[in-house]
Amino acid sequence: ACLCELGRHDDALVLEQENYEGYVAMHGVAHETTVLCGLNMIISRVMVGRFRIARELLREHLPVAVRALGNDNDLTLKLQKNRAFCLLLDPANSRDDVKNAREIMQDVLQRRRRVFGPAHPETQVAADIIAEVRVKLATMRG
Repeated sequence: ACLCELGRHDDALVLEQENYEGYVAMHGVAHETTVLCGLNMIISRVMVGRFRIARELLREHLPVAVRALGNDNDLTLKLQKNRAFCLLLDPANSRDDVKNAREIMQDVLQRRRRVFGPAHPETQVAADIIAEVRVKLATMRG
């Protein structure tokens, strides 16, 4: 976080990759902390607009999280949220991509309500993202 605050995003991304690789060596890819490190790498790439790389990482990390932690785990749901962010925020994406982001977030919201309850902060975040997606879809042609 400190390197990002200094505008040194590339340095931060390298350190996150090294951190992830260290956890893989110590615990394997399916360990909860390793999944968290993978999530952090994805979030950082989404934040700096490197959506293609973030999507590639999601294709690698999301199936591992589902197998190891389950569909309803908080980290798995955060990976899904970032999958939706890639579809929602990438300016190169189409209206269909934004619709796909809405479907992903509707599933995330349903799971969060069931598992964590409607008052959980991440449940409200999911609801807010769906509202943003609806606004974006309304402003897009097609």
